[in-house]
Order: sequence, then C-alpha cells, then structure tokens
Amino acid sequence: MTNVTQILSQIEQGDPSASEQLLPLVYDELRKLASAKLAKEKPGQTLQATALVHDAYVRLVDVEKAQHWNSRGHFFGAAAEAMRRILVEIARRKSGPEAGGGHCRVELSDVAAALGHDLDLIALSESLEKLQTKDPRAAELVKLRFFAGLTRSQAAEVLGISVATADNDWAYAKGWLKAELAGTSGAE
Repeated sequence: MTNVTQILSQIEQGDPSASEQLLPLVYDELRKLASAKLAKEKPGQTLQATALVHDAYVRLVDVEKAQHWNSRGHFFGAAAEAMRRILVEIARRKSGPEAGGGHCRVELSDVAAALGHDLDLIALSESLEKLQTKDPRAAELVKLRFFAGLTRSQAAEVLGISVATADNDWAYAKGWLKAELAGTSGAE
C-alpha cells in the first residue's frame, strides 16, 4: 500500500514513468471492481472489464491533468467515479435518438437491491448529481458503495467518518434516491 501512495505522489508531480509502475499494483483490484460493475449492467453489454479498467485508468493518471491523491482509498474512490462516468456515457450513447433512444425510469426501493438489470443508470447518475448538491458526503457514500463495491466500514474509512454515521447517510441517501427516481417531490 505504501508503494501505491508513493507512486500516486510521483504521478501528481508529473513523473510519466510512475503511471506505468502503478498499473501492475492496482490492476487486479480495478479489474474485480470493473467486473462487478459490468455484471450488474443490463444484458447485452459489450464493454469488457479490461476495457473499462483501461479507460478508467487513463482518466485517472493523465499526466497532463495530474491530480492529488490523499491515499489509496482516495484513488480507488476516484476509480469508481471514473468507471461510473464511463458506464453512464455508454448508456447515454446507447439510449440516444440515433441508437433507438428512450429509457424508462424505474422505482428504486433499495439502492443495494436495485443493482440488478433493470436499473436506469442515466437516471441514477442524474439523481446522484442532484444529491451531490444537497448532501455531498451522502452522494460520495453511494458512489463508494454502489460503484466501488466497498463495504460500509470501508466506505466510512475512505470518507473519514464512523460506521454509524455512514449507516445514517446510507439510509438517508437510499430514501432520497428512491423518492427522486420515483419522481416525487419528497426528494426536495
């Protein structure tokens, strides 16, 4: 883990060779994360876990736009966000008018249970962006649990909060997202 943090620091300082050293250290974890995300996508998904990992990795270690990584957890949180954005971009392309368009919103009774095949990823992404403006920590928690696949204690650690606080934020975020995705005004 110390090596990962050191290499992340080198990438931040603009060392182009550091990104080549990082991939072998984090690849297996990123691949597991990507496989888990793709397994929860609608049937017919053509993107492979390897391609998702590589696309996300390129976004993360772009030397031209070097980012500051506070920790290994921060890096993996950013990786989850990058994968989310890639999957949302693909979903938008597939649901655009030139691809046959039209997507249907689904009610989200429980964020964890809604990871199934009927989840409207675009609607969830839009709702998460709204939640981000209202409660950034709850939105980040959802991203870490939903897209990064972190446990409640792992997500709490990344966010620097107690597990009890994470549980409260998780309950709030699930309820808020359920109301938002159902189209009720209760999410305001």
